[in-house]
Amino acid sequence: MKKTFLALAMAALMSSSAMAGTKIGVSMALFDDNFLTVLRNGMIAQAKGMEGVELQVEDAQNDVAKQLDQIKNFAASGVAAIIVNPVDTSATQAMTDAAKAANIPLVYVNRQPINVDTLPDNQAFVASNEEESGTLETIEVCRLLKEAGKDNAQVYVMMGELSNQAAVQRTKDIHDVIANGKCAVTLNIIDEQTANWSRDQAQSLMTNWISAGKPFDAVIANNDEMAIGAIQAMKAANIDMKNVVVGGVDATQDALAAMQAGDLDATVFQDAAGQGAGALDAAIKLSKGEKVDKKVYIPFQLVTPANIDKFLKKN
Repeated sequence: MKKTFLALAMAALMSSSAMAGTKIGVSMALFDDNFLTVLRNGMIAQAKGMEGVELQVEDAQNDVAKQLDQIKNFAASGVAAIIVNPVDTSATQAMTDAAKAANIPLVYVNRQPINVDTLPDNQAFVASNEEESGTLETIEVCRLLKEAGKDNAQVYVMMGELSNQAAVQRTKDIHDVIANGKCAVTLNIIDEQTANWSRDQAQSLMTNWISAGKPFDAVIANNDEMAIGAIQAMKAANIDMKNVVVGGVDATQDALAAMQAGDLDATVFQDAAGQGAGALDAAIKLSKGEKVDKKVYIPFQLVTPANIDKFLKKN
């Protein structure tokens, strides 16, 4: 009887340890963001289909110090792995160090850490290659301007958070397309400023640019939320959207609705749900001691009115 009881107790302990071994801590930069919500939901949906996998998802509320505390708390609680969507990609070394010190696998998702090329063996980065995003967007904007007969085009550029690698790279993509002769027209940047990925801030920024009175032919935004904010400002100023080319990145549902309405001309599909699922998959593999590529890329895809039907149900 004692042996039976002992065997049952050991089995229960092992079962409990197995369950604890599949708990994944997730720190998201911000819950209140359309794209990141899709990414988070993709991760949660993936976890629901996996037996014994439990996610503890927390909102860093765009606070670097709060996010670092979340990672340290995850490590102290003994999670099997940690997934981080970093608030500030230039502040990721401390996060890497905290996870390394606790010997807990860590996966960065969507936003590239500054130390991506020197990550420890049990850490990885899952996202899409940002060299594609701004490039696809800008080349399509150039094509549309050429089609409209605007060979010498004036353009405004809206940047995301300047501390964010994606914003830096997407803006660089725009300049590279111009510098490398990939643009079908001469593209002149009137001004470029950050609107911090925000629809409201983009609307205010676009209103200020419109008030300056300089003629412009296009707006290239680092993401869809800013593109939508710019569109709202232009419509409030009674600007005919048929006369302005607007580009964004992410292909969110709101952006696709704006495209269907004839306001947004181009966006780039970034598979948010796919990134979330891919990050969870990498975290679980690392927690089991399996090897994962340091960089796992999920391709970007250009979205236009011609192929929008393929993307309407993806996000």
